[in-house]
Amino acid sequence: MAKPATGRKAPDFALPAADGTTFRLSAHAGRPVVLYFYPEDATAGCTIENQEFSALLPEFEARGAVVAGISEDSIAKHCKFRDNYRIATTLVSDPDHKAIGPYGVWGPKVTFGHHLVGLIRTTFLIGSDGRIVADWHVTRIKGHAAKVLEAVKALPAA
Repeated sequence: MAKPATGRKAPDFALPAADGTTFRLSAHAGRPVVLYFYPEDATAGCTIENQEFSALLPEFEARGAVVAGISEDSIAKHCKFRDNYRIATTLVSDPDHKAIGPYGVWGPKVTFGHHLVGLIRTTFLIGSDGRIVADWHVTRIKGHAAKVLEAVKALPAA
């Protein structure tokens, strides 16, 4: 599937989260939501990304934003990753591509010079009205969470 365009309504989904809840995008209506899709728990780049979002989570929350990381990994793997690396953001499991598909983040990519098909590291900022405000195809992980936080700070007050 193609990535949804900026300004469009964000695709809704309901998926299990590592905290034992179900993460439903529509349950966060009226608040900005950051969805960051990442390939795999406990790999170097994904760990950095998750730790940076976790470190900035209090600032996101101070602005009313919800932050969730989504990958194909199982809930058990998410829990181990969360506990080993002190990940504070909500980790959502999507092995059946219920969100990965509609957000268009599965496809051909190049990783360390290898051509493969997999999850394409992408972040979406969804406004309080449920529409996509911005998206980033993430190629430079370090500092990415701070850039997303700046975009959240620039949103009009709800």
